[in-house]
Amino acid sequence: MANQMIGLLGRKIGMTQMFGEGDVIVPVTVVDVTGNAVIATKSADGADGYTAVQLGIGTRKASRTTKAQAGHFAKADVSPKQHVREIRVTADDLAKYPVGQEIAADSIFAAGDKVDVIGTSKGGGFSGVMKRHNFKGFIRSHGTHEYFRHGGSIGTRLTPGHVLKGKKMPGQDGNKRVTVQNLTVARVDTERGLVFIKGGIPGHNGATVTVRKAVKKS
Repeated sequence: MANQMIGLLGRKIGMTQMFGEGDVIVPVTVVDVTGNAVIATKSADGADGYTAVQLGIGTRKASRTTKAQAGHFAKADVSPKQHVREIRVTADDLAKYPVGQEIAADSIFAAGDKVDVIGTSKGGGFSGVMKRHNFKGFIRSHGTHEYFRHGGSIGTRLTPGHVLKGKKMPGQDGNKRVTVQNLTVARVDTERGLVFIKGGIPGHNGATVTVRKAVKKS
């Protein structure tokens, strides 16, 4: 199925550059995917009704781990993880990832693979329409008074008589779940557990992201 693509959790380290074919400089984002452990699996014939792998990454302090969480991690014989996510997989792939196994980067990704990266975009706070939606703004000639960065008219006259849904307005800028599709893996560093992805990905440096096989390029 198209939405069942195995992937890994990772920590965005930052951006750098590499030399590609013909000594062309290629901007890449470095993602650390070390420590991905399988905490639980879910099958279609079980209580959940779907097949998925639950992955964990990072280190969670014992003081910030509840008894229920500690029991869940102990059942899988893994240390408490800071971030836990589910990734849907096919029934055939489910058997490849037993509980407690630590998944390496090179077992999932290779140079040239197409991947989707899911993360939370950087937040820009409450922003106006010029910053949030790239509006042009009003004319700055004589006679314009306190109306330089407004959004303009939002009405629809008598019919239908209300502001249409989806109208671009001021509001929260960023800080949303974003999926960037069909990015290319430039390199996989097996020893250090790093994946180099061409271009930028959502989130700030240090943010947790999900890197999965591309859905549309599978």
